[in-house]
Amino acid sequence: MNIFRLCGDMSHLFSIIVLLLRLRVARNAQGISVRTHELFLVVFITRYLDLFTNFYSLYNSVMKIVYIGSTAMIVYTIKYQEPIKSTYDKSQDAFLHWKFGAAPCFALAFVTHLIGSGIKDFTLMELLWTFSIYLEAIAILPQLIVLQRYREVENLTGNYIFFMGAYRGLYILNWIYRANTEKNYRHHWIVYICGVIQTLLYADFFYYYLKSKSKGGKFSLPTTG
Repeated sequence: MNIFRLCGDMSHLFSIIVLLLRLRVARNAQGISVRTHELFLVVFITRYLDLFTNFYSLYNSVMKIVYIGSTAMIVYTIKYQEPIKSTYDKSQDAFLHWKFGAAPCFALAFVTHLIGSGIKDFTLMELLWTFSIYLEAIAILPQLIVLQRYREVENLTGNYIFFMGAYRGLYILNWIYRANTEKNYRHHWIVYICGVIQTLLYADFFYYYLKSKSKGGKFSLPTTG
């Protein structure tokens, strides 16, 4: 493992901890998209099915379990735990994530996996892994839409999204490092493309986040009108 992957994993883990802390401290779900976390939960479950078939390392297995368990906890807390449940505004978190997120990603994964492997080598595990890569690229969209509607972003909420974006940026550096240092490194162009798309989705948020931090003022997003 290299420093970029380790920092990426820690950034991802820290973002989850920050969000759980924010929910516990603020006792409300204002400005948080449960739909983003439902998508991330699907991402982790479909990607980490190899927990039941392969063992790579204790670190690898623990991190996979933590991602699944903590994301499930976030979804449960927002949807079912009071008083947080009552503060969640479905009208603001209205992106049709199953219809315009999960379904198109699954269809695209099916087509690309079929083209890449052919019928003979077509496997459900590889299909679900490919699906998870596509879905992760756009899973943050409902959250970004919610922030745009609320405009003013709480400090912990902004930090959570910043570390989520930083995780993906660090993983891009991890891929570059491995491609240049590992002789038999296997390139996954779908992973690269989706990783870049995911990082670009955060670009506007990063700009206003860093701008607000440099000025020390409240973090707010501009109107779209």
